[in-house]
Amino acid sequence: MPGQLRDVVFVDGVRTPFGRAGEKGMYAQTRADDLVVRCIRELLDRNPALPPERVDEVAVAASTQTGDQGLTIGRTAALLAGLPPSVPGFAIDRMCAGAMTAVTTTASGIAFGAYDVAIAGGVEHMGHHPMGSGADPNPRFVAEKIVDPAALVMGRTAENLHDRFPHLTRRRADAFAAASQHKLAQAYADGKIQPGLVTMATRHTERGWGLATTDEPPRPETTVEGLAGLRTPFRPHGRVSAGNAAGLNDGATACLLMAADVATELGLSPRMRLVGYAFAGVDPEVMGVGPVPATEKLLARTGVAIDDIGLFEINEAFAVQVLAFLDHFGIADDDPRVNPWGGAIAVGHPLASSGVRLMTQLAAQFAERPDVRYGLTAMCVGLGQGGAVLWENPAFAMTSEGAAVTEGAAA
Repeated sequence: MPGQLRDVVFVDGVRTPFGRAGEKGMYAQTRADDLVVRCIRELLDRNPALPPERVDEVAVAASTQTGDQGLTIGRTAALLAGLPPSVPGFAIDRMCAGAMTAVTTTASGIAFGAYDVAIAGGVEHMGHHPMGSGADPNPRFVAEKIVDPAALVMGRTAENLHDRFPHLTRRRADAFAAASQHKLAQAYADGKIQPGLVTMATRHTERGWGLATTDEPPRPETTVEGLAGLRTPFRPHGRVSAGNAAGLNDGATACLLMAADVATELGLSPRMRLVGYAFAGVDPEVMGVGPVPATEKLLARTGVAIDDIGLFEINEAFAVQVLAFLDHFGIADDDPRVNPWGGAIAVGHPLASSGVRLMTQLAAQFAERPDVRYGLTAMCVGLGQGGAVLWENPAFAMTSEGAAVTEGAAA
């Protein structure tokens, strides 16, 4: 019987290139389950020291669990990826934080001793499954004023945030959005993004076969002046536009988690260590503030201060939502610690898959930044929630220990 929790480490993470949802998108006629299967296979290929039978669980998130995202997609994806039938799997949903919750749920099982190794990820094909498709909200939500009607339309919740924080102007949102595009373009030019991508075969009855190798949504030519001219579909003369919000996208992610002692046994190098996580609820009509109380709860539980965090990967569902987080914690809009390689406004946000994209990107940044000890991944969640996960950089720990040994030897 386990008497203490085990350390959980993030060993590897990958994603497909993200596509634009709709008939013109590169994944228009590609199955959603094939996207996440490709990611799982790539994880196994990249980590041959892991025997497939050592995987204890596969957790895959999807916000709409029907059609090619249905049939307990964690289990079906595991079978389609070639994992042994003995490897179980399940589907999970927390809307935009689905993959994040797949990670925290399986990580908790590893820490407790129920698993040694798990694969967690998410998929969303918004071309096949538009947000909210098939949902039947209970009429009591509105009739009994349980939630504001705006809570069911994410863009309207973002307009509500602008109302609540009038100093978060459209120009600030547009400037943040343009910067996201430019940072992603620079990261691509510097070869930062490509190592985390898996190529994905595509097919279309009219366009034929193709190969997805890069993200489809980015618009590197974006300017603040150009964004200012875009219409605001959620409110006349509003502040939320297609340019300062994430688009509608298709894509999948997956990551490999395990106990630290198992990683040592298998000779695999951890890229991050899980420190803690927290989820919190907020008024659904201002769901974008969700990461604030989630992060506050997380910091209180771990004893880490906001100033101790050297890198932030915050999902950019809407620019105003990130700005609200930054303002709350006294962080500048252009702080270089925040989304240094751009974010969802530029790269896309296939709902349930995005949490693992944040983690994979943070892990890659940790490898380049041994001076950074802690990193945070955080995101807002539809219907009024927020999630935050705190990670520690193993490269920092090794550097610190090495420095200590050197000083001791000199003494």
